[in-house]
Amino acid sequence: MTETATQADLDAGDVDATDIAIEEAAASDAFIAPASMEDDLDELFPGDRGVLDAAVRRVFVHVLQRRFLLADRNRDEWTVLLDNQQLIESRLNDLFVRLVVDHDRGVAYKQQVRSDEFEMPILLRDAAYTRSETLVLVHLRTVYQRESAAGEPAARVDIEDVEQTVMSYFVDADGDTARRQRSIRKAMDRLARDGIVDEETTGRFRISPLVEIVLSAEKLRELRDWLRTQSDPARAEGAASVAAVDVFDEAEEDDLEENAL
Repeated sequence: MTETATQADLDAGDVDATDIAIEEAAASDAFIAPASMEDDLDELFPGDRGVLDAAVRRVFVHVLQRRFLLADRNRDEWTVLLDNQQLIESRLNDLFVRLVVDHDRGVAYKQQVRSDEFEMPILLRDAAYTRSETLVLVHLRTVYQRESAAGEPAARVDIEDVEQTVMSYFVDADGDTARRQRSIRKAMDRLARDGIVDEETTGRFRISPLVEIVLSAEKLRELRDWLRTQSDPARAEGAASVAAVDVFDEAEEDDLEENAL
């Protein structure tokens, strides 16, 4: 009787020891120190302390460098932006810059945050279009508004139509016909780089919805009023200040490169 009890006690002791060993092993696994986020990422260059994936970094730089990020022109970057919007917004906010994403028009752009109550360093500057570029914008915005009201899915213009209309806005001080044509074509080149127009075929341009953002209906009315004063020299001098359109904040050239990614 005694020997049987002693053997049972030994067997029970073995079970208890096994259970304790298992529990200790599980507890040890539970307290393994987690690896930091930085350790999970490969360095992209020596001394890299960044924590963003390479694709997210590229989009972040694209937003800083460029005036716009367009969904139809930059499909991969647009997808990365939407997938990481909160993270990219946070990085921009650290620079006192706001990210604006217009899903309807498929465009994202940045704005400098300003406040009268809190002193903020200014990273971006307001870049105004030239007088010739503004005159072209007025025509493009007018065509876009007309075609949209007519239910057209897209608004298009020919360079000859742009030249013919915008030439009528110029005054004698703007030079001869050849000089005015060069000015108009140079303006179209600038607007094409900004994504406001897209040359589908030689001399044939599709007007982007961006033109509505760059030139609001209110600003369009102001510029049309200004154009009407051109025939009245006495009034033209006072209205000349609206000849240039202030557009999106753009990085200072000394701070950020303008090269495309």
